[in-house]
Amino acid sequence: MKKVAVVILNWNGKDLLDRFLPSVIANSPEEIADVIVADNGSTDGSLEMLSEKFPSVKQMKFDQNYGFAGGYNCAISQLDALYTVLLNSDIEVTPHWLEAPLALLDSDAQIAGVQPKILDWKDKRRFEYAGAAGGWIDCYGYPFCRGRVLRDIETDEGQYDTMCDIFWASGACLFIRTSVYRDEGGLDARFFAHQEEIDLCWRLRSRGYRFVYTPESVVYHVGGATLEKENPRKTFLNFRNNLLMVYKNMPVNELNKVMRLRLCMDYLAAARFFLTGDWKNTFAVLKARWSFRKLKKIYIPVRQENIAKTTVTTIPEMLPRSLVFAYYLKGKRTFPVLQGALSLSAEKRSLS
Repeated sequence: MKKVAVVILNWNGKDLLDRFLPSVIANSPEEIADVIVADNGSTDGSLEMLSEKFPSVKQMKFDQNYGFAGGYNCAISQLDALYTVLLNSDIEVTPHWLEAPLALLDSDAQIAGVQPKILDWKDKRRFEYAGAAGGWIDCYGYPFCRGRVLRDIETDEGQYDTMCDIFWASGACLFIRTSVYRDEGGLDARFFAHQEEIDLCWRLRSRGYRFVYTPESVVYHVGGATLEKENPRKTFLNFRNNLLMVYKNMPVNELNKVMRLRLCMDYLAAARFFLTGDWKNTFAVLKARWSFRKLKKIYIPVRQENIAKTTVTTIPEMLPRSLVFAYYLKGKRTFPVLQGALSLSAEKRSLS
């Protein structure tokens, strides 16, 4: 049994595999790591190319596209490695990228997952949208990152070069304990894609596990290789899945208030798309609301289980205010500014 399985989920991504697999193979010592491509029913010759050019890479072949969540659930159910890395096919890794995350996982059984520093492959001075230097979330369920707040992305100047706890780790490059992943239900396959890793991290944080960011491991992510920003399909999945995630995980005393505000915020988002003539994304938001209402009944027992298993109700990496309000109305558009406001409010509470 190898210590770690590096699992790359693929669906018709032959060119990405051809470009980025060499860095993964070169920097993942075979004595501790298996590199595995889990294929979601590709039809572009991906597996034939792997057999010809990368024979050391193990293959898992699925009969159809199960999405990000379902694909990884299928793959990880077959693993016996102590740790698993969920790695996007459009990521270039760097020398020794496995060392610091594995050392953290070895050091504390309560650390369920670790995220490295994720920089933009197209501009390696800047953080990458999907993960940056680790994820936080606001009290209404809106995710953001250290190094990326909504659309504002920072240049890496060493400002996040300290290891710290985070609320969520990006699925673009997520180190996780294989047993914890399986025992706690893995990714929600109904999500298909987008925000499923945040949902998983929220579930595990509420059950007492930790997620940690380490700057000592660095990867470069192309990003947007599957669906571009504001693609209607992506808009639908992000809005629907975020609502499902909030419903599944939000504490009882907060849920109704949050859902009322989210209804208003979602219709404001739809109105913005409508006023700019973006009919497809307008419909995508409305469709997401409809789909959420349809699925909500199915999730009642899921929510009940999550609440019953919750041992941590106050998570430090949750911003206790509205990110949208702070960003658009107060101009707080970087993580240090948001964190400063958080520290100031905590100080005021302690003095009152």
